[in-house]
Amino acid sequence: MPGFVAVSWVLTAVFLGLTLPCVRRLVRLDYVELGQATRNGDVAELLLVLAMVAMFSPIGGPIPAAGWEAVFLLAGAWFLVAWWRGRRTPGEASPHGQCGHHAASAVVMLYMIVAMPHGEMTHGPWLTMSAHGGPLAWPVIAIAATAYFVADATRSAVLAVRGRSRAEVGFASRAVCRSAMGLGMGYLLVVAL
Repeated sequence: MPGFVAVSWVLTAVFLGLTLPCVRRLVRLDYVELGQATRNGDVAELLLVLAMVAMFSPIGGPIPAAGWEAVFLLAGAWFLVAWWRGRRTPGEASPHGQCGHHAASAVVMLYMIVAMPHGEMTHGPWLTMSAHGGPLAWPVIAIAATAYFVADATRSAVLAVRGRSRAEVGFASRAVCRSAMGLGMGYLLVVAL
C-alpha cells in the first residue's frame, strides 16, 4: 500500500498542476467569440480536474463525497441535455461531442463514488480513492469506461501533438488536459477493480 500512496501523491500534484491551464483559459479567453459551449466545457474540465485531485489525494478533499455526488449528478444531467440539444448542429460548430464527453466523465465520476465499497467507511465522508476498501461494484461499467477513457486520451494526445491546424484559442491546452484526464480516469478505474 505505501507504493500506491506515493503514486497517489504524485498524481495529486499532476492534477493540481492541471488546474493552472484550466483557470488560465477561463480567465484569459474571449468566450463571446468562442461561445458558451466552450466556456461550459472549460468550467467542466476544471471541476473534473479538482475532483481528480480530491480522489487521488491520500488525505481526501474539503468536499464530502455526498457533495461530489450532487455536483456530478447535476453536471452529468446538464451536459446530457446539452448533448441532446446539440445533436443536430452540423460540423465543427457543434459542441455535441464535447458535451457528450463531459456528460460521460461526470457520470463515470459519479459511478466511482457510488460504486465504492461503503461498509467500513475507511475514508470517512471524504472522497478519496486511495483509502477505498475493495473493488468497485458493477466492474463491467468500470472496464467499459476504462476502454473509453484510454481511447479518448490517446486520440486527444495525438491531436495535441499533431497540432491540427486549429485556429481555436486554447485547443492544445484542452487536448493535453483531456488526455491527462482520460489517463487518470483509466488509472483510477483499473486500480479500483
